[in-house]
Amino acid sequence: MQHRLHISGVVQGVGFRPCVWHLAQDLGLTGWVRNTAGGVECLLQGEAGALAQFEPRLRAEAPPLADIHHIDRQHEAATETLADFNILESGTGKPTTIIGADSATCPDCLAELFNPQDRRYRYPFINCTHCGPRYTITRRLPYDRAQTSMAHFPLCPDCAREYHAPADRRFHAEPTACAVCGPRLWLESSDGDPIDGDPIAATLHRLQAGEIVAIKGLGGFHLVCDARNGAAVARLRQRKGRDAKPFALMAANLVSVAQWVKANSAEQSQLDARERPIVLLQKQPGADTTFPNIAPGLAWLGLMRPYTPIHWLLWHEAAARPQGTDWIDKPQDLVLVMTSANPGGEPLVIDNAEARSRLSGLADAWLMHDRDIVVRCDDSLLRLENNQAQFIRRARGYTPTSIRLAHSGPSVLALGGYFKNTVCVTRGHEAFLSQHIGGLDNPATCAMLREVAQHLLDILQVKPERIAHDRHPDFYSTRLAQELAAQWGVMAVPVQHHHAHIAAVMAEHHLSGPVLGLALDGIGLGTDGQAWGGELLRVEGARFDRLSHLAARRLPGGDRAAREPWRMAASVLFDLADSDSIVQRFADQANASGVAQLLQKGVNCPPTTSLGRHFDAAAGLLGLCPVVSFEGQAAMQLEGLAETASDAKPWPDSYRIGADGVLDLKPLFARLLDHAHEPALAAARFHASLAVALADWTQTLAKSHNLQRVALGGGCFLNRILTHRLRQSLHERGLTVYEARQAPPNDGGLSLGQAWIAQQEF
Repeated sequence: MQHRLHISGVVQGVGFRPCVWHLAQDLGLTGWVRNTAGGVECLLQGEAGALAQFEPRLRAEAPPLADIHHIDRQHEAATETLADFNILESGTGKPTTIIGADSATCPDCLAELFNPQDRRYRYPFINCTHCGPRYTITRRLPYDRAQTSMAHFPLCPDCAREYHAPADRRFHAEPTACAVCGPRLWLESSDGDPIDGDPIAATLHRLQAGEIVAIKGLGGFHLVCDARNGAAVARLRQRKGRDAKPFALMAANLVSVAQWVKANSAEQSQLDARERPIVLLQKQPGADTTFPNIAPGLAWLGLMRPYTPIHWLLWHEAAARPQGTDWIDKPQDLVLVMTSANPGGEPLVIDNAEARSRLSGLADAWLMHDRDIVVRCDDSLLRLENNQAQFIRRARGYTPTSIRLAHSGPSVLALGGYFKNTVCVTRGHEAFLSQHIGGLDNPATCAMLREVAQHLLDILQVKPERIAHDRHPDFYSTRLAQELAAQWGVMAVPVQHHHAHIAAVMAEHHLSGPVLGLALDGIGLGTDGQAWGGELLRVEGARFDRLSHLAARRLPGGDRAAREPWRMAASVLFDLADSDSIVQRFADQANASGVAQLLQKGVNCPPTTSLGRHFDAAAGLLGLCPVVSFEGQAAMQLEGLAETASDAKPWPDSYRIGADGVLDLKPLFARLLDHAHEPALAAARFHASLAVALADWTQTLAKSHNLQRVALGGGCFLNRILTHRLRQSLHERGLTVYEARQAPPNDGGLSLGQAWIAQQEF
């Protein structure tokens, strides 16, 4: 009897063929396995019972980095009897497989890394088919060494023997190398001179002495310093021009920082996952003292564990080079700041020469290597909400893992929005969301958008039939979409911002038919030309209707109000007929009287329905963060303050739903002002009241439009207090709630929604 299997998914470059080979040997099957354009094909001959066991065992025993999407099995009559089982050369055809994401160093490689008898002892680029770089070193398909940045490192005889042995863990591990044949590591001073001695030991010494070191990683450089050294952290903030935005920490394990953060088992699992994201954890008392100025004014610390051999060697050195791996799970004193080396909000630095120039004046030394980074890829950032991961930034470790769509459709390139930009490419029934690109407010990031889009198209072998973009005409992503559509002779599909937010949730949950979308964010251009951000939409595929919105607030000074929350507070005071107190309350702001006059005259005060601006107003009224230094800072500090109060109940009569369905939160701000003398409790009750108001509003519109399913989209759903309370309230009202899980709810998920809509547009 003979079976032929066609297997699709992440099944190349992850040790899949050796797994098939081992399994066939174990079951006594003969035949062959090979890579194909679409994945892996294998021919199996043997007893019926053994053949029946093969597929379930393959699914259960697949390599750690494999992700089987589909197995097509065909029963065939054997035309010849095969004597053994072989791994054949790859087939031909247009590639439709997927490159794996970068993965943290696996336990087997760590055991070798810290074994003095192993030939790869303390080798900074150790990897195998179960771990290491993938996406960030790959230039094009097919995925083999010649198409990666390892191409100019010929294998030595020992590595070549492993590479060609099906039974070896490094069989066709394209980045495999050793100290004889692979990349090398060195440390440079700020004047570019090599520093003698062991580069890991010298780097650790400089970090412990309070210096800032630029360290080359998987997807770019990090700027690194000792997290306990307040002077070093302050110097890093000053050099980077980053006054208050939080830094991420790296520790060997959770137990090393358990005294200062609170983490449950789900958060522990995310920290330990092979993707190694930054996980937001709630601070414990003493955290701000131990790690000064790491996350000022916030209730959380972002923590990640080491994920490259270079990282692990720093901790190994700090622990006095213990033998074996038992020390890895024990408390370690070393905790480092690991922040992206992207001066001025520009893209990550990835090239050595680029690092020397762009990071001059920021770093005191450079820990470099000669394996090129092909693709910039920032660290992923997530938090746990209801014990489920919620992306804030989806990048390293997850890109280019696909998001499965319910249906196949035309190939689409979607170019996202303005803030937190990502791009998305669809291929059949899969959507590939790019790594985080960032704000398109500088030429370098705009250039990165082009670079990432082209690279994603290249590795997926996709020629877009449609290009989707935001409706805002001034976004660089919009102009690029129109340029590429004209160049390639394809249709450009404009997508309304909040429609895309809801569509992204519908795409990942395979929702069809009408859905009630609650879109809450900072800003997005509406179809009426105004700034939306607190919307209830009826969404059905490529069509949507705006059912209702928040009552509009004025933006005194236009876009400037988004950067100065005190202006939104002044706007609320004006709406509450308390404009006389604006100058007194905001006496420390030089143009307070000018803002009051703008409001009185109705000049340069465009309306907005944005819930994000409502959060800014609340923060401004409570004296938090009158001027922000990064997007969302005021709302994050308001949420952090609310976390410090317990058992906060909503205020009664804090909102109105008009006959036209518009939700007016003016009464909520009146309550907030009455209780501003207790800022923490007021912040908590503001969140509680807002959740009730939004739930009642959503229920009212759901009932009147006969809708049962509610999709939540937009950056405001990164607020854990609001999201938790709102979800609970909507469930209690009998509504079914869907949230963003595989993509961020903020603008980082816009391109997914745009692509899904464009697939359905005719």
